Amino acid sequence: MEEIKMVDLLGQHNQIRREIDSAIKEVIDSSAFIKGKQVKAFEENLARYLGAKHVIGCGNGTDALQIALMALGLEPGDRVLVPAFTYVATAEVIALLHLVPVMYDVNPRTFNTDASVSLEYMDELVDKRTKAIVPVHLFGQCSQMDAILEFAHRHNLKVVEDCAQALGSKCKVSNISEHEGCFSESVSGGQEETAETMGGCIGDIGCTSFFPTKNLGCMGDGGALITNDDALAEQIRMIANHGQKVKYHHDLIGCNSRLDTLQAAVLDVKLKHLDEYIAARRKAAASYTRLIKAFDPLEKHICTPVECEFTTHTYHQYTIIVKDSIKYPDQNTRDALKAFLAERGIPSMIYYPLPLSKQAAFRGIALRREDFNPGADDSLHNSEWLADHVLSLPVHTCLKEDQIEYIAEAIKDYLCK
Repeated sequence: MEEIKMVDLLGQHNQIRREIDSAIKEVIDSSAFIKGKQVKAFEENLARYLGAKHVIGCGNGTDALQIALMALGLEPGDRVLVPAFTYVATAEVIALLHLVPVMYDVNPRTFNTDASVSLEYMDELVDKRTKAIVPVHLFGQCSQMDAILEFAHRHNLKVVEDCAQALGSKCKVSNISEHEGCFSESVSGGQEETAETMGGCIGDIGCTSFFPTKNLGCMGDGGALITNDDALAEQIRMIANHGQKVKYHHDLIGCNSRLDTLQAAVLDVKLKHLDEYIAARRKAAASYTRLIKAFDPLEKHICTPVECEFTTHTYHQYTIIVKDSIKYPDQNTRDALKAFLAERGIPSMIYYPLPLSKQAAFRGIALRREDFNPGADDSLHNSEWLADHVLSLPVHTCLKEDQIEYIAEAIKDYLCK
């Protein structure tokens, strides 16, 4: 059996090497390494794929989040709601702009923002200084955007989607008449209009990353912002280009964040294969789930990923929850399983071992429910529990069935024998 890799970028590249080499050669021959024609072409092609009006490339996914918040005109001291279980960049840019991250909890089975958990108490976190919410579409599927939009509408909040891990996912949203212009495709569903659109195209601004390991990844850093608002698109383009619309005439304070031409050329090639890549990941995920449920049908040891009915799952990660074991009461079962898999030549990753609420960088900066409602129960227990129990298994476009079977059998050997 071939070596098992967490992500097989070389294997994917070899399948499209000629296309990539040709695209790179064209850029080199033109020598237009910054703002070459391939950048505009990729932005237009990705906008067409997403059904969005505007896609604006930038340097990376973190820059995309920062530029989005800058474009919304938030001021120092304004508060932004953000999940506690996500990568640091989502909250990092909030603090960097001297805004205040207000952390909320996620659903412990979907890892995302939803009505049943996240929004249940979130009204308590909103005051006149609260200006935006940043739902994260973690691990490959969308948060419950209809509930988020309703919540945001009720409190007059801007919505910035962190879609870095879920590009290509689709999401159904009801009551679309309140949010006209946000959706690529709508259908009538009885008394209530429903729209199905792509993740990142639902809120005011969507942000994504093209980090090499993403479902759509480049050969370095890259990112993009997505919006259907013409004025916001113009603002975003200016901010990403030193605050200028006309060269050397700077109308506002911006930054320098560009998607370079070589990366755009690579991404434009890979975009043609994105649906194929997602299908391969979904096939691998289905095999994992089938094999794990075969030996643990009642989820006594392992919870496999949940696929929500309102969104498709692109499986940027295949993340399981490893429950505490009576068999190994003196150790973290997840960490012990990870070590056991490594001994069998199986890589795995923990995303994320420490929730944002426990990161030293946010001490004295971030707020949580207890700061609004002294004496309230800990509102971030799901995020903190997940940090001790999640484990991501290898999933990529070149993963073979015998490798998945080997991984599932190893998990079974450790937990069930």
